[in-house]
Amino acid sequence: MNRILNARLRGRPGLFSIAWADGRITAVQPQADTLPLPPGADDVLDAGGHLVIPPFVEPHIHLDAALTAGEPNWNLSGTLFEGIERWAERKALVTPADTKDRAHRSIRMLAEHGIQHVRSHVDVTEPGLGTLQAMLEVREEARDLVDLQIVAFPQEGIESFANGRALMSEAVAMGADVVGGIPHFENTRDQGVSSLHFLMDLAERHGRLVDVHCDETDDPNSRFLEVLAEIARVKGMGAQVTASHTTAMGSYDNAYCFKLFRLLKQAGLNFISCPTESIHLQGRFDSYPKRRGLTRVPELDRAGLNVCFAQDSIVDPWYPLGNGNILRILDAGLHICHMLGYDDLQRALDFVTDHGARALALGERYGIEVGRPANLLLLSADSDYDLLRTQGQALVSVRHGRVIMRRRVGDVLWG
Repeated sequence: MNRILNARLRGRPGLFSIAWADGRITAVQPQADTLPLPPGADDVLDAGGHLVIPPFVEPHIHLDAALTAGEPNWNLSGTLFEGIERWAERKALVTPADTKDRAHRSIRMLAEHGIQHVRSHVDVTEPGLGTLQAMLEVREEARDLVDLQIVAFPQEGIESFANGRALMSEAVAMGADVVGGIPHFENTRDQGVSSLHFLMDLAERHGRLVDVHCDETDDPNSRFLEVLAEIARVKGMGAQVTASHTTAMGSYDNAYCFKLFRLLKQAGLNFISCPTESIHLQGRFDSYPKRRGLTRVPELDRAGLNVCFAQDSIVDPWYPLGNGNILRILDAGLHICHMLGYDDLQRALDFVTDHGARALALGERYGIEVGRPANLLLLSADSDYDLLRTQGQALVSVRHGRVIMRRRVGDVLWG
């Protein structure tokens, strides 16, 4: 296949044809009307007036922990902290072969749903860093399906874990693409602040992106986001820095948030919300009313900050469900965040496409433009709104000009 006819593109009126050669887009041309398929044209796909978009982006997932829920024990409290305890138990059983097998199975789930760009956090609080080495190998082995960014993630802390700083430095030297952190899990606030300075300096020295699990708690006094934002502002690194979760923002009072948003806009950070996992893990210490446990997604978005949705987990100690379908996450996120207004629905796919691409700093490696990689999805609807309303899906996934996934929407038969 080297061409798509009768495609709709987001934000552009009318129909288009898209052509590619040698894995890159060579033409994006308006059509005056619907075109018939040429006879015997096996290399042409008829979009039928449906949307063609760049691939979905999964900006925050933990592939090293995927498919481990209940092994050896289930997270019975449903809290973030018991999830970390259960993972510590499972981590003792991990082997490189086990890690790679589960990661590859999970990547196939993601690719099946049209995701081609993935950022995975990998726990590096492990002497020897065998899991990280396994995931670096997966990054190369899975290139036909996805582009995989690896985050060096200190699940049990940098300052409060033995040799945490050395392990982070070694992980970057081994080839991790992104420097991570978890300041709210450090033993003290001082350690949390110190960990942020360390990881930002490490990323700056080595030219790495940053993605920090930041304030993933309902505690309104957990305020490491302001520290991360100020360091990023001073260093001029905001576009390379992502604050993931920031669920404590849902518990901050409005007076503090008014001041905080001024700093966030100056710093220009990216934000990632994981709505299904956050609403499952957070609010666990509330009776009623129960907090939703999410960051202020609509407020961040309307302030002009880049915010996107992610899955976080597939069947692991923190979240027992998941199947790789990011449209399920988008649907849940829009509901939970009260974002079903007309304007939100018209641009809903931004949160799982362009915004994620920006957080991952994909630049000209992403988008339907001449000269860019021929990475495309044909969807089962003609608009963002209709895709959500019908709970639609990706029908065809093209990667570097080659079809890697195709599905047929089943017909309903009435008796």
